[in-house]
Amino acid sequence: MDTAAFGPLLKTWRLARRLSQLDLALDAGVSTRHLSYVETGKSSPSREMVARLADCLDLPLRERNSLLVAAGYAPRYRETPLAMPGLSSVNRAIESLLRQQEPYPAFVLNRHWDILKANEAAVRVNGHVLDGRPPKHRNMVRQIFDPDDLRPAVANWDEVAGDLVRHLHEAIAAAPGDDALRALLDEALSYPGVPARWRQRHLDQPLPPLLATVLRRRGDEFRFFSTITTFAAPHDVTLEELRIECCFPDNDDTATLCRGLASPAA
Repeated sequence: MDTAAFGPLLKTWRLARRLSQLDLALDAGVSTRHLSYVETGKSSPSREMVARLADCLDLPLRERNSLLVAAGYAPRYRETPLAMPGLSSVNRAIESLLRQQEPYPAFVLNRHWDILKANEAAVRVNGHVLDGRPPKHRNMVRQIFDPDDLRPAVANWDEVAGDLVRHLHEAIAAAPGDDALRALLDEALSYPGVPARWRQRHLDQPLPPLLATVLRRRGDEFRFFSTITTFAAPHDVTLEELRIECCFPDNDDTATLCRGLASPAA
Protein backbone atom coordinates (compact mmCIF):
# COMPACT_ATOMS: atom_id res chain seq x y z
CA MET A 1 0.00 0.00 0.00
CA ASP A 2 1.39 3.39 -1.01
CA THR A 3 0.73 5.79 1.85
CA ALA A 4 3.07 8.54 0.68
CA ALA A 5 0.19 11.04 0.58
CA PHE A 6 -1.29 9.97 3.91
CA GLY A 7 1.50 11.11 6.25
CA PRO A 8 1.72 14.73 5.04
CA LEU A 9 -2.09 15.01 4.98
CA LEU A 10 -2.36 13.66 8.53
CA LYS A 11 0.33 16.08 9.71
CA THR A 12 -1.44 19.00 8.03
CA TRP A 13 -4.64 18.19 9.90
CA ARG A 14 -2.82 17.59 13.19
CA LEU A 15 -1.14 20.99 12.97
CA ALA A 16 -4.40 22.65 11.92
CA ARG A 17 -5.97 21.26 15.09
CA ARG A 18 -2.94 22.47 17.09
CA LEU A 19 -2.12 18.99 18.38
CA SER A 20 1.33 17.56 19.05
CA GLN A 21 2.15 13.99 18.05
CA LEU A 22 1.88 13.09 21.72
CA ASP A 23 -1.57 14.70 22.02
CA LEU A 24 -2.92 12.87 18.99
CA ALA A 25 -1.29 9.57 19.92
CA LEU A 26 -2.86 9.68 23.39
CA ASP A 27 -6.28 10.54 21.97
CA ALA A 28 -6.05 7.72 19.40
CA GLY A 29 -4.67 5.15 21.83
CA VAL A 30 -1.43 4.49 19.92
CA SER A 31 2.22 5.06 20.72
CA THR A 32 3.90 8.29 19.70
CA ARG A 33 6.52 6.22 17.88
CA HIS A 34 3.89 4.45 15.80
CA LEU A 35 2.17 7.73 14.95
CA SER A 36 5.52 9.20 13.93
CA TYR A 37 6.14 6.21 11.65
CA VAL A 38 2.70 6.69 10.09
CA GLU A 39 3.34 10.38 9.44
CA THR A 40 6.73 9.70 7.85
CA GLY A 41 5.45 6.78 5.75
CA LYS A 42 7.49 4.12 7.56
CA SER A 43 4.29 2.42 8.72
CA SER A 44 0.94 1.89 6.99
CA PRO A 45 -2.21 2.66 8.99
CA SER A 46 -5.09 0.22 9.06
CA ARG A 47 -8.53 1.37 7.94
CA GLU A 48 -9.64 1.29 11.59
CA MET A 49 -6.73 3.49 12.62
CA VAL A 50 -7.53 6.01 9.88
CA ALA A 51 -11.11 6.19 11.16
CA ARG A 52 -9.89 6.61 14.75
CA LEU A 53 -7.51 9.42 13.79
CA ALA A 54 -10.28 11.15 11.83
CA ASP A 55 -12.50 10.97 14.93
CA CYS A 56 -9.76 12.46 17.11
CA LEU A 57 -9.21 15.25 14.59
CA ASP A 58 -12.98 15.85 14.28
CA LEU A 59 -12.80 15.85 10.49
CA PRO A 60 -15.77 16.61 8.22
CA LEU A 61 -17.03 13.70 6.12
CA ARG A 62 -15.37 14.98 2.93
CA GLU A 63 -11.99 15.14 4.68
CA ARG A 64 -12.51 11.68 6.22
CA ASN A 65 -12.92 10.33 2.71
CA SER A 66 -9.76 12.14 1.60
CA LEU A 67 -7.82 10.67 4.50
CA LEU A 68 -9.04 7.15 3.64
CA VAL A 69 -8.15 7.56 -0.04
CA ALA A 70 -4.70 8.90 0.85
CA ALA A 71 -4.15 5.78 2.95
CA GLY A 72 -5.13 3.55 0.03
CA TYR A 73 -8.69 2.74 1.07
CA ALA A 74 -12.05 3.36 -0.57
CA PRO A 75 -14.02 6.37 0.71
CA ARG A 76 -16.67 5.57 3.29
CA TYR A 77 -19.18 8.38 2.83
CA ARG A 78 -21.25 9.06 -0.27
CA GLU A 79 -21.67 12.46 -1.89
CA THR A 80 -25.15 12.42 -3.40
CA PRO A 81 -26.20 15.27 -5.70
CA LEU A 82 -29.11 17.15 -4.15
CA ALA A 83 -31.30 16.51 -7.21
CA MET A 84 -30.97 12.70 -7.00
CA PRO A 85 -34.11 10.69 -6.08
CA GLY A 86 -32.33 9.30 -3.01
CA LEU A 87 -32.56 12.75 -1.41
CA SER A 88 -36.21 13.39 -2.34
CA SER A 89 -37.32 13.46 1.31
CA VAL A 90 -34.52 15.93 2.09
CA ASN A 91 -35.60 18.14 -0.81
CA ARG A 92 -39.19 18.09 0.46
CA ALA A 93 -37.99 19.17 3.89
CA ILE A 94 -35.90 21.97 2.37
CA GLU A 95 -38.77 23.22 0.21
CA SER A 96 -41.05 23.17 3.26
CA LEU A 97 -38.58 25.29 5.23
CA LEU A 98 -38.23 27.77 2.36
CA ARG A 99 -42.02 28.11 2.07
CA GLN A 100 -42.51 28.49 5.82
CA GLN A 101 -40.02 31.35 5.88
CA GLU A 102 -42.24 33.50 3.62
CA PRO A 103 -42.54 36.46 3.39
CA TYR A 104 -38.93 36.66 4.58
CA PRO A 105 -35.87 35.51 2.59
CA ALA A 106 -34.26 32.09 2.93
CA PHE A 107 -31.34 30.50 1.08
CA VAL A 108 -29.79 27.06 0.76
CA LEU A 109 -25.98 27.28 0.67
CA ASN A 110 -23.12 24.82 0.30
CA ARG A 111 -19.72 25.02 1.99
CA HIS A 112 -18.48 27.54 -0.59
CA TRP A 113 -21.44 29.91 -0.09
CA ASP A 114 -22.95 28.96 -3.47
CA ILE A 115 -26.70 29.61 -3.43
CA LEU A 116 -28.34 26.30 -4.40
CA LYS A 117 -31.94 27.35 -3.72
CA ALA A 118 -33.79 30.45 -2.58
CA ASN A 119 -37.42 31.16 -1.76
CA GLU A 120 -39.61 33.69 -3.54
CA ALA A 121 -39.13 36.22 -0.76
CA ALA A 122 -35.38 36.25 -1.41
CA VAL A 123 -36.06 36.89 -5.10
CA ARG A 124 -38.49 39.71 -4.27
CA VAL A 125 -36.20 41.48 -1.79
CA ASN A 126 -33.14 41.20 -4.03
CA GLY A 127 -35.14 42.39 -7.03
CA HIS A 128 -36.45 45.34 -5.02
CA VAL A 129 -33.05 46.60 -3.85
CA LEU A 130 -31.49 45.92 -7.29
CA ASP A 131 -34.19 47.87 -9.17
CA GLY A 132 -35.71 44.77 -10.74
CA ARG A 133 -32.57 43.05 -12.01
CA PRO A 134 -31.41 39.68 -10.65
CA PRO A 135 -28.13 39.34 -8.74
CA LYS A 136 -25.06 38.97 -10.91
CA HIS A 137 -23.71 35.99 -8.96
CA ARG A 138 -25.12 32.79 -7.47
CA ASN A 139 -22.62 32.99 -4.64
CA MET A 140 -23.25 34.89 -1.40
CA VAL A 141 -19.66 36.09 -1.00
CA ARG A 142 -19.44 37.40 -4.56
CA GLN A 143 -22.82 39.13 -4.22
CA ILE A 144 -21.63 41.02 -1.13
CA PHE A 145 -18.16 41.93 -2.45
CA ASP A 146 -18.77 42.72 -6.13
CA PRO A 147 -19.60 46.44 -6.65
CA ASP A 148 -21.70 45.43 -9.66
CA ASP A 149 -23.91 43.18 -7.56
CA LEU A 150 -25.63 43.53 -4.18
CA ARG A 151 -22.80 45.45 -2.50
CA PRO A 152 -24.06 49.01 -3.16
CA ALA A 153 -27.38 48.11 -1.52
CA VAL A 154 -25.73 46.87 1.71
CA ALA A 155 -25.81 49.93 3.96
CA ASN A 156 -23.56 48.36 6.63
CA TRP A 157 -21.19 46.76 4.13
CA ASP A 158 -18.09 47.04 6.34
CA GLU A 159 -19.72 44.97 9.08
CA VAL A 160 -21.32 42.38 6.78
CA ALA A 161 -18.30 41.91 4.51
CA GLY A 162 -15.92 41.84 7.48
CA ASP A 163 -18.02 39.13 9.10
CA LEU A 164 -17.97 37.10 5.87
CA VAL A 165 -14.18 37.39 5.68
CA ARG A 166 -13.92 36.20 9.27
CA HIS A 167 -16.06 33.16 8.43
CA LEU A 168 -13.90 32.46 5.36
CA HIS A 169 -10.72 32.58 7.43
CA GLU A 170 -12.27 30.25 10.00
CA ALA A 171 -13.47 27.82 7.31
CA ILE A 172 -10.00 27.70 5.78
CA ALA A 173 -8.43 27.09 9.18
CA ALA A 174 -10.90 24.24 9.74
CA ALA A 175 -10.29 22.77 6.25
CA PRO A 176 -6.76 23.78 5.21
CA GLY A 177 -6.83 21.58 2.11
CA ASP A 178 -9.86 23.27 0.55
CA ASP A 179 -8.32 25.17 -2.37
CA ALA A 180 -11.70 26.47 -3.51
CA LEU A 181 -12.21 28.23 -0.19
CA ARG A 182 -8.80 29.87 -0.45
CA ALA A 183 -9.55 30.97 -4.00
CA LEU A 184 -12.88 32.44 -2.89
CA LEU A 185 -11.18 34.39 -0.09
CA ASP A 186 -8.51 35.67 -2.50
CA GLU A 187 -11.21 36.75 -4.95
CA ALA A 188 -13.17 38.56 -2.23
CA LEU A 189 -10.04 40.39 -1.08
CA SER A 190 -9.23 41.43 -4.65
CA TYR A 191 -12.36 43.58 -5.06
CA PRO A 192 -11.90 47.37 -4.74
CA GLY A 193 -12.25 49.01 -1.37
CA VAL A 194 -11.46 45.90 0.69
CA PRO A 195 -9.28 46.81 3.70
CA ALA A 196 -5.78 45.30 3.65
CA ARG A 197 -6.14 44.23 7.29
CA TRP A 198 -8.75 41.63 6.24
CA ARG A 199 -5.99 39.56 4.65
CA GLN A 200 -5.00 38.40 8.12
CA ARG A 201 -7.10 36.32 10.48
CA HIS A 202 -7.75 38.29 13.68
CA LEU A 203 -8.56 35.97 16.58
CA ASP A 204 -8.91 38.70 19.20
CA GLN A 205 -11.43 40.84 17.32
CA PRO A 206 -14.57 41.45 19.45
CA LEU A 207 -17.77 40.26 17.82
CA PRO A 208 -21.28 41.62 18.27
CA PRO A 209 -23.83 39.17 19.73
CA LEU A 210 -25.93 39.49 16.58
CA LEU A 211 -25.12 40.95 13.18
CA ALA A 212 -27.87 42.63 11.17
CA THR A 213 -27.73 43.00 7.39
CA VAL A 214 -29.14 46.36 6.31
CA LEU A 215 -30.33 46.72 2.70
CA ARG A 216 -31.40 50.11 1.33
CA ARG A 217 -33.07 51.23 -1.85
CA ARG A 218 -34.02 54.89 -2.05
CA GLY A 219 -36.36 55.40 0.93
CA ASP A 220 -36.78 51.72 1.84
CA GLU A 221 -34.62 49.97 4.42
CA PHE A 222 -34.59 46.26 5.27
CA ARG A 223 -32.94 45.08 8.47
CA PHE A 224 -32.48 41.31 8.80
CA PHE A 225 -30.72 38.96 11.18
CA SER A 226 -30.10 35.35 10.19
CA THR A 227 -30.28 31.85 11.61
CA ILE A 228 -28.50 28.82 10.14
CA THR A 229 -30.09 25.35 9.99
CA THR A 230 -28.04 22.22 9.32
CA PHE A 231 -28.87 18.51 9.18
CA ALA A 232 -28.17 16.56 12.36
CA ALA A 233 -25.71 13.63 12.21
CA PRO A 234 -25.66 13.25 8.41
CA HIS A 235 -23.87 10.33 6.73
CA ASP A 236 -23.67 11.96 3.31
CA VAL A 237 -21.12 14.61 2.32
CA THR A 238 -23.70 16.75 0.52
CA LEU A 239 -26.04 16.86 3.51
CA GLU A 240 -23.28 17.67 5.98
CA GLU A 241 -22.24 20.68 3.93
CA LEU A 242 -25.75 22.13 3.37
CA ARG A 243 -26.79 25.22 5.33
CA ILE A 244 -30.22 26.83 5.25
CA GLU A 245 -30.01 30.53 6.07
CA CYS A 246 -33.28 32.11 7.18
CA CYS A 247 -33.56 35.90 7.43
CA PHE A 248 -35.86 37.46 10.02
CA PRO A 249 -36.97 41.11 10.27
CA ASP A 250 -35.08 43.09 12.86
CA ASN A 251 -37.87 45.66 13.17
CA ASP A 252 -41.54 46.20 12.34
CA ASP A 253 -40.77 48.36 9.30
CA THR A 254 -38.87 45.49 7.65
CA ALA A 255 -41.70 43.07 8.36
CA THR A 256 -44.19 45.52 6.81
CA LEU A 257 -42.01 45.99 3.72
CA CYS A 258 -41.68 42.23 3.20
CA ARG A 259 -45.40 41.67 3.55
CA GLY A 260 -46.03 44.50 1.12
CA LEU A 261 -43.73 42.96 -1.51
CA ALA A 262 -45.57 39.66 -1.12
CA SER A 263 -49.03 41.18 -1.56
CA PRO A 264 -50.88 40.60 -4.85
CA ALA A 265 -50.91 44.35 -5.49
CA ALA A 266 -47.13 44.46 -5.42
